[in-house]
Amino acid sequence: MIAINEALDLVKTKCSPLLKETTKPLEKAGGYKLSTNIYAPINMPPFRQSAMDGYALNWHDKLTYTVIGEIKAGDNHQPILKKGEAVRIFTGAPVPDTANTVVMQEKVSSTDNTIKLDDSVEIYTNIRTIGEQVKKSQLALAKDTKLTPAAIGYLSSLGIKEVKVYQKPTIAILTTGNELVEPGLHLEYGQIYESNSKMLLSTLYSLKFYDVNIYKVKDDYKETLNTLDKVIKEHDLVIISGGISVGDYDFVGQALNALQVEEHFYKVKQKPGKPLFFGTKNDTYVFALPGNPAASLTCFYIYVFTALQRLMGNEFYKLPRIQAKSESLFKKHGDRPQFLKATYNGNSVTILEGQSSSMLQTYAICNALVFIPEELSKIKVGDFVEVILLPV
Repeated sequence: MIAINEALDLVKTKCSPLLKETTKPLEKAGGYKLSTNIYAPINMPPFRQSAMDGYALNWHDKLTYTVIGEIKAGDNHQPILKKGEAVRIFTGAPVPDTANTVVMQEKVSSTDNTIKLDDSVEIYTNIRTIGEQVKKSQLALAKDTKLTPAAIGYLSSLGIKEVKVYQKPTIAILTTGNELVEPGLHLEYGQIYESNSKMLLSTLYSLKFYDVNIYKVKDDYKETLNTLDKVIKEHDLVIISGGISVGDYDFVGQALNALQVEEHFYKVKQKPGKPLFFGTKNDTYVFALPGNPAASLTCFYIYVFTALQRLMGNEFYKLPRIQAKSESLFKKHGDRPQFLKATYNGNSVTILEGQSSSMLQTYAICNALVFIPEELSKIKVGDFVEVILLPV
């Protein structure tokens, strides 16, 4: 059994960024990282553009101007303005080459075809110049940039339809247990509805990992062995739920050993989630999580999340951790560090009831975990504690 920090260090050092390339339609590239530099195919903006609703002027030294027309966004005509002339113009519309400033409509009074400025204006104001954001052939986004919604919008504004990115890992979720029944089927005495695969799948989807396959096996050694052999060969990351303890019908450990999966650690000094396995075979990473749902999800957030970020080459590979004032009294039993389900409100944190590793009810309403280190045995109201913010 190893310490939490040792386990995290092993995950960090053993997991390397995936460098396989793929091409994605821009609208489906969110969350991916660019595998190449992208250079602007056009100027942005591609023409002089009004930054305001107002009037484009050919400036002169008087406050009155004659309005000779109107230009709205999408128009492509190019009126020629003489000194002292103006056109009504709207945000995003092309500014005529003969206009040298745009004055906002709030600073103008108008009568018929004449406007009067409230005050003198400076030339070349409120005009977005050609290439102000990026010029044609300039670097638009660098290799390794993560594609956020803003980045997607930016590239789309340049007319880009698809991008080359690093592939995200292919992921298998394998659940084990004779007692597990699919929701919707009749529940016999001694059976429970299977929830871990849906929980883990939903968590992966929320993190924008969509290439996920689900497999289910009974508590049978040969079936476990054959299924694990298949999924390890076909996926970059395998997440196993259950069957990793030492019971008579827990066959995951035996199967992983028979398949020569290299063990990096098994059992972590923590609560919940002590029976946690991490190993590798060739280029595939294998996590065997506890079968208890809350323990399984906690291990995912602390360890599998870290592995996923490392595989994507992300610099920040841990969930955010902050200090917050506790609204709760808590007494820890035993010497293992604990991850406690909690709610964080922006200023303080409340530790929830129902901390059992099998209970998802309180997990369903929590948005954080409070970490209690080994040396701390009690939390008092008002104490500052370490809070791990969950991606919920």
